[in-house]
Amino acid sequence: MREIDIEAFCTAWETGATVVDVREDHEYEKEHIPGALWIPLGELGSRLSEVPDAEVVYVICASGRRSLSGADILESTGRRAVSVAGGTAAWLQSGRPAEHGSAR
Repeated sequence: MREIDIEAFCTAWETGATVVDVREDHEYEKEHIPGALWIPLGELGSRLSEVPDAEVVYVICASGRRSLSGADILESTGRRAVSVAGGTAAWLQSGRPAEHGSAR
């Protein structure tokens, strides 16, 4: 498993990368990356079937810690997954767009 920086992630996102946000609901509702699939880290193991098949799955959280765990979970099933260093905080600091509201 590896970790990528926010600029590499932004390039992947712009080309339609699969993004899984593993933060809690109140964090996701406040702001999230457009198009991100929301599955809290505690539910990821039981909801793996919801993660689309992709060459690489980009896992993001608030700062990059939970996304490392999320990427480990995905990799344990044979998928290629990377954690986004700096997480949503780095995304927002870079001036990229955010959506607000619930995924449910």
